[in-house]
Amino acid sequence: MSYDLFVQDLPPDLDTEDDIPDDFEPRSLGARSALIAQILAILPAADFSDPSCGVVKGDGYAIEISLGDAQTVPSFALHLRGGDGALPAAHHLLDSLGLDALDPQAESGLFVFDEEAIANFKAWRKFQDTVGG
Repeated sequence: MSYDLFVQDLPPDLDTEDDIPDDFEPRSLGARSALIAQILAILPAADFSDPSCGVVKGDGYAIEISLGDAQTVPSFALHLRGGDGALPAAHHLLDSLGLDALDPQAESGLFVFDEEAIANFKAWRKFQDTVGG
């Protein structure tokens, strides 16, 4: 199992995911090759030998970056596993890319790197430890 964040074009200045207008049409995030190049500029150790799913390994954590098979990326997912470094690494990537993400664990439904996100990630890790994930 992983702690998942779902990255897509979102309207600015949302307080919760419920504030996304029903008629909102997210923009494409661009060409997959360009997005991979941007990610590699931010996280040079990322492995995109499979361009549909990159992997970033850090100190005690890993993040899968699921871009999918389309040449133009409508959205992608970050699958976080392992230690405490995964969440700040995901935040650094999203902040550097200028992108936002949906976070099903957050009360607002939006990923905000704050005390709530840290607490949610720690609770998820504790759960993983109890179920052997």
